[in-house]
Formats: sequence, structure tokens, C-alpha cells
Amino acid sequence: MTDQVLPNIAQMDVSRRKLHFIFAIDTSGSMSGDRIASLNYAVRAAIPAMKEAAADNPEVDVMVRVLRFSDTVDWPVPDAIPINDFVWNDMVAGGETNMGAAFTALAEAMSAAGMPGRQLPPVVVLMSDGLPTDESENGLAAFLASEYGAKAVRIAIAIGSDADLGLLQEFIASPTVKPLQANSAAALVNRIKWAASVPMKSVSSPVGSADPIAQIAQGVAQENAAAGDLVW
Repeated sequence: MTDQVLPNIAQMDVSRRKLHFIFAIDTSGSMSGDRIASLNYAVRAAIPAMKEAAADNPEVDVMVRVLRFSDTVDWPVPDAIPINDFVWNDMVAGGETNMGAAFTALAEAMSAAGMPGRQLPPVVVLMSDGLPTDESENGLAAFLASEYGAKAVRIAIAIGSDADLGLLQEFIASPTVKPLQANSAAALVNRIKWAASVPMKSVSSPVGSADPIAQIAQGVAQENAAAGDLVW
């Protein structure tokens, strides 16, 4: 009988796919009061739905990071951590809106070195209520040109009536997906809950499923149709 040659397990690619999920949050002074309080509540409330979405696709490792920007830009969750280990620490608001610097930080994170291994398209959820106070176009261009920034599913939440819808649309960079409108505390809670779970489910669906961008565009349209009264 011919001897069978068994595969060398050490040489096999047994690495699991990863899905990086990043919250990029405007914590400038205009976010003070109800806006930052509602945001903190909404993310805490969304974590169970995120874990449930991850559990539906156990072959994918969902990793979470958080970026915040105001006068400075920093990563309060500096390294990507498994969703089951993710705990939200409430943020406070104050300062300017250095969104351009935030885009640059995202670009640096979206490299092969920053996200090694087998990757699904990451999900980046940007939340902002105003105009950038620094130069933003170069940072945004760098982010959209980065290896995984270009592949990312990019969701933007426009908080209140002063959000820069044009810039948020440039960040999304898809004509069919619009910014989610959050015109009140209740609406912001609903938008964050949706953004924290539905895009993740779409991206991690098995190959051959419906186009995730089409699904997300339809979901955003439905969410915005129920935006409610303008309070902010």
C-alpha cells in the first residue's frame, strides 16, 4: 500500500479571519451634555448586540478598537481586543474638533502591519456633530488610500444639525450609503445600536450572500426614514 503523505500542520494556514471594528468618536466641546451622555449610554447598550452578531459567525474573530478626537487624538482602547472582552468606559467632551488628525491616525492603523493576518473588510463607525477645526482633506485621503481603509465598510453618524454632512459623505465614499442622521438623544441611541451590529453581520456573512453594501445602504435609508423630530 502506498504510504500517505500527511500534511505538515505547522506549515498549514490555520489562522482565523479577523474583523476589526473601530469606533471613531468626536469628543469636542459641542458634544457636551446630552450628546456625549447619550453616546455613552448607546455604546454600552449596543455591546450585547455586537456580541450576538459575533456569535452568529464563530469562525470570525471580531476585534474592537476605539479612537477619540478633540484637541488631541488618542486610542482609549489602544490595541484591538476581542469583542467578548470589550468594556466601554464613558467619555467626556471638551475642546476642538481635530478630525483631520483622526483620519491620519486611522490611516496609520489601517496598514498590513497594524492589522496582520487574514482580514475581513473592517467596519469603521465615525460619529461627529460639527465641522473639523483642522485641515481634514489630506488625512481623509490618506485613510481612504490605506490598505484596509480602502476596503473598510465606513459608517458615519451625523449628530445634530451642525454636522458636516459633506465631509461625512466623503468619508463614506459610497454614493449609495448616506450618513445616519441623529437628531435627538433617542435617535442617537438607535443609530449607534444599528451601526454597531448590522454592518458587522453583513460583512461577516458567508461568501455568496447578498452584497453587504447594498444591505447597509438599504438599512441606512430605513433608519433615516425614522429619524424623528429635529431636537439638536
